[in-house]
Amino acid sequence: MANSLKRILITGGAGFLGSHLCDRMVAQGHDVVCVDNFFTSQKQNVAHLLNKPNFELVRHDIVHPLWLEVDEIYNLACPASPPHYQYNPVKTMKTSVVGAINVLGLAKRVRAKILQASTSEVYGEPMVNPQPESYWGNVNPIGIRSCYDEGKRAAETLFFDYHRQNRVNIRVIRIFNTYGPRMHPYDGRVVSNFIVQALTGQDLTLYGDGSQTRSFCFVDDLIDGMIKMMNGPDDFIGPVNLGNPGEFTMLQLAQLVLEQTGSKSKIVHLPRPADDPSQRRPNGTLAKDKLGWEPKVSLKEGLAKTIEFFKSIDLRHYRRPTDHTAHKSMGL
Repeated sequence: MANSLKRILITGGAGFLGSHLCDRMVAQGHDVVCVDNFFTSQKQNVAHLLNKPNFELVRHDIVHPLWLEVDEIYNLACPASPPHYQYNPVKTMKTSVVGAINVLGLAKRVRAKILQASTSEVYGEPMVNPQPESYWGNVNPIGIRSCYDEGKRAAETLFFDYHRQNRVNIRVIRIFNTYGPRMHPYDGRVVSNFIVQALTGQDLTLYGDGSQTRSFCFVDDLIDGMIKMMNGPDDFIGPVNLGNPGEFTMLQLAQLVLEQTGSKSKIVHLPRPADDPSQRRPNGTLAKDKLGWEPKVSLKEGLAKTIEFFKSIDLRHYRRPTDHTAHKSMGL
């Protein structure tokens, strides 16, 4: 067993997804280095790991180079919710592009296997539904969401060029909407918005008429898929969609949250943000065929666990990371 243990770097490791991945890797006995700059993440997400002998927390921003000796790298560092990544769009682009160059350089130097957490946002406003990995997307390169969309697209380019030019052992996953415990209550994403609003008796803010659709993957399922991809065959480097193919309108989600929280909150409609995609649903055939992965947790079951988490936290302990106008439109 000792020979199979690895030294693993997880960038963005104190974030929502990163902290769950740290949990899993520490539990498996691996030596985990969690790197985070704490712009949108919470130190309390990994506080329970600080006394573990195989866990190390480093405050660092990956736009600056880092020198470590590691076997594997999971690159999860980047603000992922619109209010956060739009707050400082130039920094968001730097995190995706310069950050990718830095972690790829590290992987090249120490011959580490490296996984890039890309996003379904690379598909933009899709003209195809569901979206297969072969679809090149329909992205606005100059919109308010472009810093994230195009930053992640450029990062994918860098990963594949480092693989072709320098033989770096890469993996690329495209993450679709994921939710679960440890989501930041003020991150501006629809699941956390609706749950916090319902639990605090505020109106649920629905952008547009609520007919736009999303597919919601519970965090445990997503982490399973991420690890399967990292441990998969070297001849399958991706990109691969990781998400739940179940498709729900925003109105259906709002109604489900009201039902499960027992809230008397009303649903109110606000103007729809620019470049907000109409549809987002993964074609999961490739993940199923190549990795034997498909999500198991239903939206109803996952929401129940997520609602319990939000009931258990004290919102006063969470700061709004930015004073961006997108937060104000949340009504929080």
